[in-house]
Amino acid sequence: MINPMEMTGRTVLVTGASSGIGRDACILLSQLGARVVLLARDRARLDETLSRMEGMGHLAREVDLRQVDAIPDFVQAIAGEVGPLAGLVHSAGNQVTVPIRAMDGKLFERHMDINVTAAGMLIKGFQRPGVFRTDGSSVVLLSSTAALVGVPGNSVYAASKGAVIALARALAMELVPKKIRINCVAPALVKTEMFDRYNKSISEEQRQKFEAVHPMGLGEPRDIANAIAFLLADSSRWITGINLVLDGGYTVP
Repeated sequence: MINPMEMTGRTVLVTGASSGIGRDACILLSQLGARVVLLARDRARLDETLSRMEGMGHLAREVDLRQVDAIPDFVQAIAGEVGPLAGLVHSAGNQVTVPIRAMDGKLFERHMDINVTAAGMLIKGFQRPGVFRTDGSSVVLLSSTAALVGVPGNSVYAASKGAVIALARALAMELVPKKIRINCVAPALVKTEMFDRYNKSISEEQRQKFEAVHPMGLGEPRDIANAIAFLLADSSRWITGINLVLDGGYTVP
């Protein structure tokens, strides 16, 4: 049978691999035959992800993406160890619900560093000679419907995820000559550890209201992992610069 999402023989680097969407992406990519390099800060949780994956040859590395200037050389070193990369997924992210009266510069900096600057520095490393596969490679960044629909108390996170979309569109055009495709996925509420933390910061009335505006219910991490795999595989070989919204109907009305 033909599987247009077959990933055998390809190596993919995934950040945020220790939980949530990043973990499910790693598991699914391994099931599709890919070799995966897992990045996160927590070694024990990385090992838990590894224990759920299929196939051999996967690699886990602890890294602090807040050290943004070190990221390009780190990515290059990984490629030197495992060979040219066919894909990159930036799933690591930061989200804190804060009203405008409590904003400060450090809050913006924390969100921008992980959500946006780290994304740019990962791609800077990825596009270096010898790091990516020259026959075609793909980058997937995690945005959010927060960039599309205003939610009180979520402005800093929303601003960072809007910047991710703009970054992807600009770099998609810049890197076309290198046959590097760059796309975003923008999930609405997904049942991850990040959602659990967000859930604790809002009232029961707010929670019910948010769930009610998702006609198909809240998403599961695998729903997003499926879209990530699609954008990494040859199934999307003629797609670049898009923001694929995954929201169970949330943004339709």
